[in-house]
Parts: sequence; structure tokens; C-alpha cells
Amino acid sequence: YSGEFYRHVATEACQATLASVSPVFAVMKLDKEGNTTFFEKKKTELYQELGLQARDLRFQHLMSIATRNNRIIMRMEFLKAVITPEFLLILDYRNLNLEHWLFNELASQLAGEGQLVTYSLPFEFRAIEAILQYRISKLQGRLNTLQPQILETLEALVDPKLLSVDRSKLHILLQNGKSLSELETDLKVFKETILEILDEEELIEELCLSKWTDPQVFEESTSGIDHAEEMELLLENYYRQAEDLANEARELRVLIDDSESIIFINLDSHRNVMMRLNLQLTMGTFSLSLFGLIGVAFGMNLESSLEEDPRIFWLVTGIMFLGSGLIWRRLLSFLGRHLEPSLPPHVPAVLRKSQPAARRVEIKNDLKAETFGLSRSTLTNQ
Repeated sequence: YSGEFYRHVATEACQATLASVSPVFAVMKLDKEGNTTFFEKKKTELYQELGLQARDLRFQHLMSIATRNNRIIMRMEFLKAVITPEFLLILDYRNLNLEHWLFNELASQLAGEGQLVTYSLPFEFRAIEAILQYRISKLQGRLNTLQPQILETLEALVDPKLLSVDRSKLHILLQNGKSLSELETDLKVFKETILEILDEEELIEELCLSKWTDPQVFEESTSGIDHAEEMELLLENYYRQAEDLANEARELRVLIDDSESIIFINLDSHRNVMMRLNLQLTMGTFSLSLFGLIGVAFGMNLESSLEEDPRIFWLVTGIMFLGSGLIWRRLLSFLGRHLEPSLPPHVPAVLRKSQPAARRVEIKNDLKAETFGLSRSTLTNQ
């Protein structure tokens, strides 16, 4: 008996120790009328009151939507929420830069003073829509901040008149590109999370909490007002909004890639000009040095009958410069013949006449396109 007693005391002490180190949640509770209350509660007490398990309140994912025991557990980046048919709990709301939305918008939205389209539906619809709307608005705000910065930086970089690239602009573009990649990742996670629910009918049914707790809602669902369809439409709406944002972000990514190609083309063009100039100067130096051997021969302090004639100096000098110029011209013509771009293949007259008018207009428009808006494929074809 003494051994069992000591084991029982040790077990109680261990449980007391674990309960004392359990994390404490700062909870914000909002009911159907928008009334707000604040309190702190340990994790063990909270999940016991909600009928959940400890792993349900881990919130280990950046975004997740799950149902447990007629409760909806949502995680939207830093936002942690638990939705029931009667109230909404926001966990760890402090120091998350959510105060403006929580105190000024969320309560009024749940009470029906906002612009939620699900106000006539059960409470969980309003809570889910408010959280999804907040998340989409944050993603939209990030895109609206990045888009003008990226366009302004690309416009400053993609200029054929520039002989060099501003490194500060490249640094800004690199930072914006990194932020754009993070935004694309967040949008992808948002879409995948919603798509997982849309692909499973049972998950959509589980999100309709009031359908299984409120007899009136259940009767409405059986009489023709299918709340599962309403939930599916709600999720599809925000999935479509996320898809639109992802398309805009993808267009910015393509624009950055195309602009990088244009920058490299401009730099290569300027580099080729410098290399051609260097080659021409080298040819001129070679030509002048070749006929400079005549002057070297006359400067060897060897006596001959030519140095007595005053006209020989001008004659030899003229031959040197004339010969150097002729050789330089021949070298330049040789360089021009081998560096000229190849001519396009000959198109028969029959094919030119049979070419559709729409295609000719399309080619004409492509040729008139500005460099800033060209795609990589158009640049390659031209």
C-alpha cells in the first residue's frame, strides 16, 4: 500500500507540474451580436472546455482549416481562431498587428454592420467569411504595394540608352522579387488549403456546424436551403479571388524575367560595340606598325644616297600613311563582311500574297511593340 500511495502522489505532482507550465492563451471572445470579452486561460483548460484535444490547439501550420467535435479550428498565418455555432475565439491576439481589424471591423462584421454576404446564414458562415476576407485583403495589400515598386524599378532599368545598370535599382528589384516569391507562396498555400476542402464533400458538410446542432437550420437544409452548397460557394468565391491575385503576381514575375532578358541584351549590345571598337583600333595599330618598318629601316644610321634628296622624307612618309590606310580599310571591309547578320531567307511572291491579312497585321503590331513590353519569345523571334 505504501508503494501505491507514493506512486499516486508522484503522479499527481507530475500532473500539477505539467499543468503549471501549460501555455496561457490571451483569448478574445466575440458572440453573434458582436459583444467582445477578453480573458486569459491555460491551454489545458481551454481545450477541455471546447471538447478538443491538445494537438488541436498547436497551430503548427501557416494556414489550416480543420473541424473537430463540431468546432472549426482556423489558422491564417499569425491569426489563430476557434469557431463554434455561438461564438468566435481569437487566440494570442496581442502583438500581432491585428488590433485595428479586431477592435474596429471584426465585431461589427459579425453583428451584421459590415458587408458580409453571409449575414443571413448561421454564425459560422459569418466568422469564416470575415477571416477569409481579412486574409485576402492582406494579400491584396501586399500585391498593391509591390506592383508599383516593381514597375517603377523595371522602367528605370529597361532603357537601351543606359550603358550600365544602376546597382541600387538591381538591389531594390532583388528585394521586391523575393517579396513577390513569398507572396506567390502564400497565395499557393491559401488556394491549396481551400481546394482540399472543396474536393471533399464531407469536409464541407462538417464546416456547417449549425446544421447538426440547430434543429431549425437542419430543417431548412432538408427543405431546400442547402447550407453545404452555400459553404461551397463561399469557399469558391475566395478561391477565385486568390486565383486572380496569383495571376497578377505571375504576370509580374514574367515581366521581371522578360525585363532581365532585355537588360542582358542591352548590356551585350554595348559590350559588342566596345569589342568592335577595340578590334578596329587594334587593326589600325597593326597597319601603322607594318608600314612603320620603313621608318625603322631609314633610322638605322646607315648611309645611302637617298638621305641627300629633301623630297625622300615626304615621299616615304606619304607611302607609310597611304599604305597603312589602305591596309586598315581592307581589314575593316573584311571585318564587316564576316560580322554582318545573315539575310533572312527569301520568301516566294506566292507565299507573300497568300499570307492572311490578319497575320500581316499581327506581325506589324509585334514590330511596333515597345521594348518594355516584349516577351522573351517575341525578342527571340525578332
